Amino acid sequence: MSLDLQSRTTERVVRPPRSRRPRVTPPWWFTLPALLLFAFVVLIPSGRGVYYAFTDWDGLDPDFAFIGLRNFTDMLGDEDAVQAIWHTVLIAVAITVIQNGIGLLLALGVNSMIKTRNLLRVLLFAPAVVTPIVTAYLWRNLLGPDGAVNAVLGPWGRDWLGDPGLALWMIVVVVVWQFAGYSMVIFLAGLQSIPREIYEAAAIDGTGALRRFWSIVRPLLAPAITINLMLSIIGGIKLFDQVYALTGGGPGHATDTISTLIYKDAFTLGEFGYSIALAVVLTIIVAIASAAQYTFLSRNEKAAS
Repeated sequence: MSLDLQSRTTERVVRPPRSRRPRVTPPWWFTLPALLLFAFVVLIPSGRGVYYAFTDWDGLDPDFAFIGLRNFTDMLGDEDAVQAIWHTVLIAVAITVIQNGIGLLLALGVNSMIKTRNLLRVLLFAPAVVTPIVTAYLWRNLLGPDGAVNAVLGPWGRDWLGDPGLALWMIVVVVVWQFAGYSMVIFLAGLQSIPREIYEAAAIDGTGALRRFWSIVRPLLAPAITINLMLSIIGGIKLFDQVYALTGGGPGHATDTISTLIYKDAFTLGEFGYSIALAVVLTIIVAIASAAQYTFLSRNEKAAS
C-alpha cells in the first residue's frame, strides 16, 4: 500500500507541466482602418494647413504663391500679433493660478463633514456644464453699462468690458467663475482617495492644519494637481469663445488673443496664409507649455511619492 502511494506521488512530481498556450498578439493591421481615418481627417488637413502657412493664400483664390517664412517674419513686426501673444500668456497664467487656487479651497471646504456638502458640490460644479458661449453672453449682459452689476454698484459702476485696463481681467473672472468648480471636482477626487487614518494619525501627533496640508495632503494630491494644471494652461492658451463673445477682442485690440486674431485675419481680412501661420505658432506654444509643464509636474509627483 505504501509502495503504491509512493509510486503515485512520484508520478505526480515528475509529471511534466502543462504547456501554456502561446500568447497571440493581434496583428497591427487591425488598426489600419482607424489609422487611415485619422490620417484622412487629421494628419492630411494639418499637413496641408502647415503648408499654407508659407503661402499668401487668401482662402478663395486657387492661385497663390509660396513665400517662405515671410508670414512668420511679418508676425514679429506686427504689434497686434505680439500683443495677442502676450495677452494669451497672461490670461493662461492668471486662469491657471486663480482657478486652481479657488478650486483647491472649494474642494477642501466641501470635503469636510458639513451637512450641506453634497448640495454645495452640485451648485459649485453647475457652471462648468453650461456651454462657454452661453456663459459669456450671460456675463456680457451682467457686466454691460446697463447691466445688473452696475445697477447694484450704483455710482461705483464701471464699463467693465469697455475699459482696456479692466476688460482682460473680466475675461479671467468669467472663465474662473465657470471652471473653478471643475477643478474642485478633480481635487475632491484626490482628497477622497486619501485614507482617513492618515488624517487621524496626524491629528493625534498634534500636527496643525497648515502643516498637515503641506506635508501630507499636498504630496498625495500630486496627480490631481498635475491634471488640473495641464487642463488649465492648455485651455487658457486656446481660449476663444469667452473672449470673442465678451469683447470681440476689443476695445481696440486690448483683449485680442492668438485665437481671436486668427479668426479676424482669416474671416475678416482674408489673410488665410497669415492666420494659419498664427495657428502654427499657437500649436507650438501649446506643445512647449504642455511638455515643459508635464515634465516638471511629473518629476515633482515622483519626488512626492
